[in-house]
Amino acid sequence: MKPATAAAGAAALTAGAAFVHFVPGVVFWRAARWRLLPRLSGVGRPEHVALTFDDGPDPASTPLFLDTLDILGWKATFFCLGEQARRSPSLVRELVGRGHEVGVHGDSHKSQLLRSAPAVIKDVARARACLEDITGRAVGWFRPPYGAVSLSTLAAARTNDLRLVLWTTWGRDWEERATGETVAATLRKTFVPGATVLLHDSDLTSAPGSWQATLDALPLAAGDWRSRRLTVGTLGEHFG
Repeated sequence: MKPATAAAGAAALTAGAAFVHFVPGVVFWRAARWRLLPRLSGVGRPEHVALTFDDGPDPASTPLFLDTLDILGWKATFFCLGEQARRSPSLVRELVGRGHEVGVHGDSHKSQLLRSAPAVIKDVARARACLEDITGRAVGWFRPPYGAVSLSTLAAARTNDLRLVLWTTWGRDWEERATGETVAATLRKTFVPGATVLLHDSDLTSAPGSWQATLDALPLAAGDWRSRRLTVGTLGEHFG
């Protein structure tokens, strides 16, 4: 084989490998994803909303969410980071004790697009073990940081026996300009039947204090969802 041909072949193989690794990352594009991949996107019972929160637990904000959810009569699924859970194990136990679900959001909040499969598998396994040790319960849900899905992510979900679920609807509550009204308006704009809603109970990877906008949006969302005669709960309830 000529050097030029060999080089071209090697380049093609490299590009092909990269394409295969990164193609799953396109599921980040919410609008197309929920139609093409409804199961991965969290499309569930049309009369139900699955309410989910990422990036916690955070002792500065998560307890306020728990109190508000109690007032609204809602249960939710909290995708926790292992490193956050180890800092506040009693808060993780409180989440479960108050009737909420816990899911894996990774051990650290690092995108999995550029990480090897062994590294991601280890990261997810550590987070799952942490959460199960703290709560004494099996964890079944997994959402990667940033919703960025690669082949490494898929391998980690399969190896750790976790169901991968992203979202159909979000509030863009991580933005510095977010307010309760903008978050509620974005939830309304992006809502689809059988919605899984992405919000954040922590500003760990968001604009400082952005969780307050999320908290302020919950009563507004409650009015919207009641008008649609929707019930709100966990992913487990969403999928029966």
